[in-house]
Formats: sequence, structure tokens, C-alpha cells
Amino acid sequence: MEVKLEPSWKQVLASEFESPYFVTLTDFVRQEYQSDRVYPPPKFVFHAFELCPFDQVQVVILGQDPYHGSGQAHGLCFSVPEEVAMPPSLKNIYKEIVSDLGTGTIPTHGNLEPWARQGVLLLNATLTVRAHEPASHQGQGWETFTDKVIETLSREREGLVFLLWGRYARAKKELIDGSKHLILEAAHPSPFSATDGFFGSRHFSQTNDYLKSHHKSPINWLG
Repeated sequence: MEVKLEPSWKQVLASEFESPYFVTLTDFVRQEYQSDRVYPPPKFVFHAFELCPFDQVQVVILGQDPYHGSGQAHGLCFSVPEEVAMPPSLKNIYKEIVSDLGTGTIPTHGNLEPWARQGVLLLNATLTVRAHEPASHQGQGWETFTDKVIETLSREREGLVFLLWGRYARAKKELIDGSKHLILEAAHPSPFSATDGFFGSRHFSQTNDYLKSHHKSPINWLG
């Protein structure tokens, strides 16, 4: 079946689009968009892949669901468009960045597209959600697809950094070859858990140190 996806990703994931689960998933998602309000808008479902081609990925951050409020989701985990109020988890991410790096100030917006363009794949496990119904598209096949994304990156690439925040993301560790990549785990940056190990984890400086040690450009986390 025809899927509009950035060419490098479409090549490495080609077999997925012919799989029965993906055909069923596509039918489900199409019907959901026709019958209800679903986020993100269709043009942003694969936005993370468009901004961060397969061969340019340096860091992977895993989320769970897209934001389910109006105007929030635009295809990048933890990110919102510039005109939308910054979510609490992202505020905590920025607090940790400033504390970790010992410099800079928290940005005034929550658009993480600059990260994506530097090679940070901001991947939600589920790429769509029904408005105001968190987890409403879980268990429909998206997780099978995004697990394959993680497995393919782990197998085909070397020297990546995987940031696993919270129990859900940390469960994906089994998909990653820790002998080839750096895996960093911490609590979720949500206000309910950030003090349980996210604050003080120093994942952002560790990520940049690792990238530099592999002769790669560090991420400008506040840019």
C-alpha cells in the first residue's frame, strides 16, 4: 500500500507497509479521522520522520501518546507548536537541561522541531489519538510499527543515544542493542514523577559527551 513517508524511512521500513497489521491499522486510522476528531492533523502523523531522516538520527527520545488536546500534537513527542502553552513535562525537561548544562534559560515556547532537525527522533509509540481520550489508539498496531522503528535503528545504525523516560519507555530497552548504543534511563519528566530520578539525571550532557566521543556534533538543546 502507498504510504507518504520520508524516502529513507520508507526504504528501511518497506516491508511493514505490506504487513496485515499495518493494512488493518491504516483502515482503523482512516475511519477514525472520518468519524471523530483525531490528533495530530493527518499531515503531521509522520512529522518526526520527515524532520529526521533515518541516516541522520543521532538521538531517540520515546514518548507514549500524542497530546490529546486541541492544537497540541504535531507529530513530535513532548513538543507543541509555538503558539500553544508549554506542557508541564516539557517545562521539566527544560529545567533539567538548564540545570544539567549549567547555562542558558528556558525557552518561551515548546516547539522541538530544532531538535528534530539536529538528529533527535522524537518518537511516540502511538502516532495518533482521539481528541480528549488518552490511549484511545493504543493496541491498534502503532506500537508494532514503532517497535520496528526502534529495532531497525538499533540493528542498522551504531553509536545512537536512546533516552528512555518512565516505565513505558524503559520497557523498550529490550529492543535496543546496548553494546552498540548508549541507553539512558530515568523517571518520566511528568510533575508526578520528575523528582523520582528525572531531575539530576544529566541525560543531556551525557548524550552530548557520547556524541562527541563518536565524532558527532552535540545537540544544541536550547537552540
